[in-house]
Amino acid sequence: MSEAARTYNQVHVPRPATPGRRRLSIYISWSYPAEANRDITELDNRFSTMTEVRRVLWPAYEVPRFADPRQFKQGIAGSLELFFWAWVPFQKLAGEVTGHPVPVFQRVDQAGFAQPLDERVLADVDTLFLFGLDHNVTGQLPSPAEIEALRKFLQREKTCLVIGPHHDVGATDDLEVRAIEYAHHGDLLVPRQQRFGGYTIALLQALDIPVVNRYALRPAVQPGTRNQVAPLSVDRDADTRGWMAGVESLTFHMHLPHYAVTRDDGTARVIARQPMDLSRPHPFAQAGATEFNSVVWAPPKGDRAGDVLVCDSTAFSTLFGGDASLERFWKNLATAA
Repeated sequence: MSEAARTYNQVHVPRPATPGRRRLSIYISWSYPAEANRDITELDNRFSTMTEVRRVLWPAYEVPRFADPRQFKQGIAGSLELFFWAWVPFQKLAGEVTGHPVPVFQRVDQAGFAQPLDERVLADVDTLFLFGLDHNVTGQLPSPAEIEALRKFLQREKTCLVIGPHHDVGATDDLEVRAIEYAHHGDLLVPRQQRFGGYTIALLQALDIPVVNRYALRPAVQPGTRNQVAPLSVDRDADTRGWMAGVESLTFHMHLPHYAVTRDDGTARVIARQPMDLSRPHPFAQAGATEFNSVVWAPPKGDRAGDVLVCDSTAFSTLFGGDASLERFWKNLATAA
């Protein structure tokens, strides 16, 4: 039997609550037009065009499906569509596990329709994945109404927010330090300055969760491999909910954020750290770090009955591969009691 037909431009149909089966949704904090229409003569703070992706990763995307401009967009919009492709395996697995489809919302979509984070998104979801892929220069910030809607969502029992400000590379004005950071992650498609997270960091601050995204760090790989990521250091004692149960690693990605905990009062627990590639100099390593924070958990506190996990969107993407450990992480989140 062939796959079901694809649809587009439909209004979301709310999913009824089903005992024992969580409803998952993805919300992307970007404005698609603001990202796709960035000036490609600007070196920094934009996504790559599809043409640049093809040039750097040649010949990986030279099949007509991606290289023919009659079949695939060749500007920035084309590279944005690769994100959607790479999230499909996560959506499929989560749908199979929960019995519910996993919709994807965008703050502003391809057609320019705005969808703020409100009850239309939050009323029928138990676990919300909020991917912070908005470049700071596009000015995406949550409104007071959006902040209040998220607070009310997290006041419901057994809710969960998985929020991921993406990396923050080149925050310094020192161009020599930017050059060191660029050489460390080694991704030719990432500019010397690429700052993300405005929308998601503002939400974390509003929720009083002391976590910020810093740097763009290259994870260590297992000896003798090119992109088999080194195992995580998991704090099983801190992970009393078992988010990382059976999880040894997530996924290799050349530039991952360090989720720095800015206040040591127990609000946020680092439950997984990723060993860093120390063969490539970086100011964070030069300061003595050998690992960076990959997954941070803020258990329920006060009137917040829901859990908050801080984890990058790359953990739900297969652009750089995936394995049984990554799928176990997805299942843990999809089946959390």
